[in-house]
Parts: sequence; structure tokens; C-alpha cells
Amino acid sequence: MKKYMSFRSLALVKYALTATIFVASVHAQAQSIVMASTTSTEQSGLFFHLLPEFKKASGLDVKVVALGTGQALDMGRRGDADVLFVHDQVAEEKIIADGFAVKRYPVMYNDFVLIGPAADPAKTRGKDILEALKKLSASNTGFISRGDKSGTHAAELRYWKLAGVQDVKGAGYKECGCGMGPALNIASSSGAYVLADRGTWLSFKNRGDLTVLVEGDTRLFNQYGVMVVNPAKHPHVKAADAQKFVDWVVSAPGQAAIASYKIGGEQLFFPNAAKP
Repeated sequence: MKKYMSFRSLALVKYALTATIFVASVHAQAQSIVMASTTSTEQSGLFFHLLPEFKKASGLDVKVVALGTGQALDMGRRGDADVLFVHDQVAEEKIIADGFAVKRYPVMYNDFVLIGPAADPAKTRGKDILEALKKLSASNTGFISRGDKSGTHAAELRYWKLAGVQDVKGAGYKECGCGMGPALNIASSSGAYVLADRGTWLSFKNRGDLTVLVEGDTRLFNQYGVMVVNPAKHPHVKAADAQKFVDWVVSAPGQAAIASYKIGGEQLFFPNAAKP
């Protein structure tokens, strides 16, 4: 009988431990959300600064999947993320119109800059991005395009179109199908031009001979938005927790956290409340 009770007790202990581990696992999963975001927010280091502040306020962890904006929005359409943090307003408004996201909240902004060799062989230096692209097209100088359907790629294609040279970008135009950091690395190693968001540029270390050549054009304005994925389309989405992140990041503490992120004393992103 004692032997029987011993085996039975061991079985009960094993069951209790298994149940405890399962409950702990479920609880851990309930305490985190998945955010699909742009490579610029991740590679600039913003999330390493921002997300610990959110966890202090909410107790929630955020698991970031950094992709081009187009791919991040596709994650939302598939229900593979709870919240989206991206920067292509036209595409953002479409995903809401299609019913895959609930509401778009403007959250912060910075700007795009044209980066290139300090010698500037195409003579692009100035404040007019359209004139710069016309010169690049005519000179056939190397230009590295993200080519990844990101927000930066969408902006770049928009500028080529506005410049009237979308079909004649020049023999030096190359698409890498890569994130902002790798695109900058390719431009640095090959002496090419590249359109970048300022946040990633400021955090980029392997600059070589690259420098900012075109900035200050109002068309280079770069707005970011945040959205909860629609639980009506994907019931498993942690919409309540995702909304907690949205509410926090657009609140005064969240906006202050964005404003306080600097590299070398230079602010990378500006809270939407400070938008001009």
C-alpha cells in the first residue's frame, strides 16, 4: 500500500508541476504582444529606449518583428501581429479601409535625407529632392534603392515619379531588397547614393565617405502611425493589450519618451504633438 501511495503521490506531483508550467506559460504569453514595425524604428535603436518604459507602465512585453512597412502591414492582414507601427500613410489608410486595422494614430515624425559621397559626383547637394533625383538620373551615378516595399521605398518611388524620371532612373540604379541598415552599408562600400530616414542615418556607424546631401525639403517629411490589428478579422489578436500600447505611446509619458531619445545630442524622432 505504501508503495502504491508513493507512486500515486509522485504522479500527482508530476501532474501539478505540469499544470503549473502550463499555466505559467499561458500567463507569460498573455503578458506580451507582437508588434510588426519598420526597420527604421528598430535599427535606429528607438525601441530599445521606448519599450522598457512601456513595460514599466503596463507590465507588458512587446515582441518586435522589424520589416519593411509593406511586409509589416501584410502581417497585420494575416493576423500575425497585434499592433502595427509603420510609416506609409496611404498604405495605412488602405489597411483600415479594408477592415484589417481599427484606427490610425499619428505618433511621431522625422524626415528623409538623401545620402551620398561627400564629393557628390552627381551635384545633388541642396534642399530640392526632385532636382537631385533628376541629376542622379542624368548622371547614371550609383543609387541603392531599398526595393522592399517599405515606407522608405514607397517615398523614394513617389519622389522619382514627382521628378518625372520614374522610368529613367539611370544605369546606376540598383534595388537591394533589404532593410535601411544594409542599404546604407551597400552605399557606403560602393560610393553610391541612397534615400534614408534620418533616425537610422544618425545611428549608422559604417558611414565611410557618405554624408547628408539633400535635406530640408518639406516633401521629405516622414510621419509614423500606430494601429491595432482588427480583432473582428482575427479574434486571437490581443486587441486590449495592443490598445494599451497605442494609448501609452500617444500619451504624454509615451511622447516624452520618444522626444528623449537622442544620439550624440541629436533628437531622432519628434512626438506628433510637436508636428509643425
